[in-house]
Amino acid sequence: MEDGTPAARVTRRNHYAVRRVLDQAVGEGGVPGILDQVRDGGGQWFGTAGVGDTRTRRARGHEDRFRIGSITETFTATVVLQLVAEGRLALEDTVERRLPGAVTGNGHDGSTITVRQLLNHTSGVFSHTSDQPALSRQKSYTPGELVEIAMSHPAGFPAGTGWAYSNTNYVLAGMIVEQVTGRRLADEITDRLARPLGLTGTSLPLGADPLLPEPHASHYTRLFSPDPDATVHDVTELETSPCWAAGGMISTVADLNRFLSALLGGRLLPPEPQREMFTMVPTASWLPGATYGLGVSRLTLPPRHRAVGHGRRALRLVVVCLRPARGHAPARGERQRRLGDRTLGGPHQYLHRPPGGRVQPRCRPGQRTRRPGGFADVIALRAEP
Repeated sequence: MEDGTPAARVTRRNHYAVRRVLDQAVGEGGVPGILDQVRDGGGQWFGTAGVGDTRTRRARGHEDRFRIGSITETFTATVVLQLVAEGRLALEDTVERRLPGAVTGNGHDGSTITVRQLLNHTSGVFSHTSDQPALSRQKSYTPGELVEIAMSHPAGFPAGTGWAYSNTNYVLAGMIVEQVTGRRLADEITDRLARPLGLTGTSLPLGADPLLPEPHASHYTRLFSPDPDATVHDVTELETSPCWAAGGMISTVADLNRFLSALLGGRLLPPEPQREMFTMVPTASWLPGATYGLGVSRLTLPPRHRAVGHGRRALRLVVVCLRPARGHAPARGERQRRLGDRTLGGPHQYLHRPPGGRVQPRCRPGQRTRRPGGFADVIALRAEP
């Protein structure tokens, strides 16, 4: 992949739909570059549109590292649930028990908030990221300082009586992991998830490290301005301590697919914690048609398809990680749900990796292609200006 020009015309309907959406994101949505991966029984398909750097015109690469935003929550929740499975923590433990005195004031009461309510966003804890002036006073923040910012604002509602997305919930969850284990959250994620699964491009940066490992595309933002002529800022080097356990991780499309497949396939959690993770509650003022579990969400896509994963915006970096869902995970050999036919769409370049093989062009322009049926894992990523 050396540029963003079309390398293949994929005639399969679902791949063509992916191509169409990715092309539209660049051509109509003002997105500088976009990258995705689709995996099924026939291998792995990587697609790109646009560029990874608006100055050099470098194409997006399938091995690019990028900031995964709130998909970090799925990693954090998985570590918490592994600790639950080990008997070192309970979902009904209160925040006050684990972090005495951390959550108090302005209607916040850690003695009434459980670990479960942190993970499914029913705690009522104010989100520190809603106070941008407070996050502009210093170069970096400790988790405790982020919680203090949240505590300076009124709670949204009494714990368990509503739903509101709060990044502070996952900062607290990360602090609880460190309290229980006596180790850094980054080390727990590496030792429990990244290393066993071979996620070589996945990490939670330590401290105030603003750098992205190579290779990577550039990241851009208009700072939420709807004005198409607003100044575009390069935020490739970004200090992410305010995100931490809620959105600070770095990964690749292949790593995210591998992680999500292992999670949904029941290889990371025993049956009971797995059931708890996918016990959904209704959301409010969030993604249309979405419900939320413990670090994962379920979307109902038109007309009746369901997808499980996570996705959210951070500085206009849109990261979506979805997998077709029937229950918690598709059974082997079950008929493919062609999400791409109606919901996703497609790239300028498409590459194919047979199982165990190297990445190669899927087909030449005009060449017809066939592939076996099966479930498709879909990861769609885009960096918005």
